[in-house]
Amino acid sequence: MSQPAWDPAQYLRHADHRTRPFHDLLARVPDPARPAPRIADLGCGAGNATALLARRWPDAHVTGLDNSPAMLERAAAHAGPRLAFRHADLTTWTPHPGTYDLLISNAALQWVPGHADAFPAWLAGLTPGGTLALQVPGNDPAPSHTLLRNLCTTPRWRTRLAEVGNRTLDGLTPQEYLERLTQLGCEVDAWETTYLHVLQGDDPVLDWMRGTGLRPALTALADDEEATTAFLDEYGALLREAYPRRPYGTVFPFRRVFVVARTQG
Repeated sequence: MSQPAWDPAQYLRHADHRTRPFHDLLARVPDPARPAPRIADLGCGAGNATALLARRWPDAHVTGLDNSPAMLERAAAHAGPRLAFRHADLTTWTPHPGTYDLLISNAALQWVPGHADAFPAWLAGLTPGGTLALQVPGNDPAPSHTLLRNLCTTPRWRTRLAEVGNRTLDGLTPQEYLERLTQLGCEVDAWETTYLHVLQGDDPVLDWMRGTGLRPALTALADDEEATTAFLDEYGALLREAYPRRPYGTVFPFRRVFVVARTQG
């Protein structure tokens, strides 16, 4: 399957809700021991979260890594003397040994199949006492995702979207992350949180999904505007039933998994 085409503007429409887990992750990340630490943001996207790293550690050298040209173009607006962005494919990327004090990733590794297999190489890229911190969505079993997969494999859409429908996001449970990283010699803090996002506007869950989970389907249908509209109409109707609008907004429960793993000093 080809990589989905990303739309930074669409992704950032829900930036407040999407950034909240990053703040919660950062709250548990220890300060690097070295002055002027080196930090890499794996899957930096539009760079808005990466900029928070530079704000928290102003003496750090921060690099945002992503494989989307559109996202990197948007992220460039945040670049500065100690904050840079560059292209990298996380399916093959490995850091030089002892390069970084902190490797951090926010809602990106679910798009990297088998990312936990890269942990040994990533940990080797940390200085002694360095930290690997990550947050991944754990919402794959939710209606927003199951309805999408089911729709893609219906007779009307399976010719073009069956591969999308058969795709699941890659992610482990907190327990599985803890066991993997503990076995690699880390001190691990792992937990999960379900956020109850109250979204406003018409079809807000559809609008949310257009920025993330819908990207593979939208990419596959990109050359057919009529089919795209029809698909979104069908999917939107399913979402309205699964997530009914209330007088105060539409509640969108979203589970996320967090891990902070520190190497031995």
